[in-house]
Formats: sequence, structure tokens, C-alpha cells
Amino acid sequence: MHSTWVIFRRELASYFTTPLAYVFIVIFLVMAGALAFFVGNFFDRGQADLLPFFNYHPWLYLVLIPALAMRLWAEERKSGTIELFLTLPVSIGAAVLGKFLAAWAFAAIALALTFPFWITVNVLGHPDNGVILASYIGSLLMAGAFLSIGAALSALTKNQVIAFVITAAACFIFTVSGSPIVLGFLTPWAPTGLINVVASLSFLTHFNAIMRGVIEMPDAVFFVSVIALFLYANAIIVELKKAD
Repeated sequence: MHSTWVIFRRELASYFTTPLAYVFIVIFLVMAGALAFFVGNFFDRGQADLLPFFNYHPWLYLVLIPALAMRLWAEERKSGTIELFLTLPVSIGAAVLGKFLAAWAFAAIALALTFPFWITVNVLGHPDNGVILASYIGSLLMAGAFLSIGAALSALTKNQVIAFVITAAACFIFTVSGSPIVLGFLTPWAPTGLINVVASLSFLTHFNAIMRGVIEMPDAVFFVSVIALFLYANAIIVELKKAD
């Protein structure tokens, strides 16, 4: 855990030594606000809730999280520092976990900076703050799932652009897997069991369930399982690619 903590602090600090952190945060806040107020008709709805704000988080993450995750391992491989990095007295598991937690903490900071939305809706009305809190937790879990996928795919390539593209594609598949577009394609020929499995992988389905205000065990376990699975895959890929 000490090694993980050291890497976590190093990686988190590195975000704020470049313009990346500030650009990411500004874009996230501006786009979240624009989507909530202009596309989601926050004021015209006349309801004291943050549903228009959270509805667009999966699509925001679909663009921004791959941009955050693409540098995690692709940059190390391209610069050749991955071999030096892994010669330090830390395990691959600690390195993978430390890098992931730093990126997740950074995403959490960006999400936390949206607190003015929460204040605004409380000034304008009397929202169910329990539902809003659950939605924030669900959003953070979903961001972690996106990041874990991006981290694993970033380790596959030395090119950050390629890492971005394949991460965005993979995350899009997970996001819409429960939509009528995907299920309608499978229904004519796939068995019911396979259709149910594909539908259960949808980030939208689990996030929408949490946005109702109750963090049920299946939804929390789903996101945690995705994170654990892809971090494990990340460690295996780094082990295989470290000498490449």
C-alpha cells in the first residue's frame, strides 16, 4: 500500500504540472453546464432536481475520460520510461493501482467542482438531496469504470491517439449495449440468455438505476467488478508489454 500511495501522489501531482488538468476541468465544467442548461432545459422544466445535469454524464465521459486515460501507459511506453518505472521497488499491481487511483481522484476533483449546480438547485427549490448524492456517487463509479477500460487499452499501444480511439469505441459499446439499437440487432438471431447478458453490461442501465436515488447492490457490484476486471487485465498487459 505504501508503494501504491507513493505512485498515487506522484501521478496526481503530475496532472497539475501541465495544462492538461486545467483544460480538462474547464472543458468538463463548461460542457456539463451547457448540456444541463441549454440542451437539458434545466430552467424550463420547472423541477428542482439535477436530472438534466446527470443525464449527460455518460456522454461527457465518453469523450473526456478516454482523453484522460490515453496517457496513463501509452506515454510511458512511447518514451521508454516504462522499463525504468518498473525497475523501481514496486509491484506491477501497485503501479497499475496507483496510476488508476490518481486518474480517478483527478476525475473526482473535476466532478466535485460542479457543486455550484447542487447549490443552485437548492436555492431554486427543495430537491431530494439523497437522490443527488446517489447520482454523484453513481457518476464517480461510472467514471472509474471508464478509466479502468482506458487504462488497460492504453497499455496496449505506444500511440496516445490510438489509445484514445479504441478506448472511446470500447466505452461506447459498454454505454449503449442495453439500448434498442444493439438489442434490436441481437433479438432476431441471438438466444435470450446472450441478449440478457449484453443488456446487463450497459453503463446507462446501471447509472440510470442509481439516478433514481437508491444505490442497489447489483449496480454497485457491476461498476466495481468492471473496474477490478480491467485493472487485472491492465496488470497482465503491462507485464507482457514491459519489454516491448
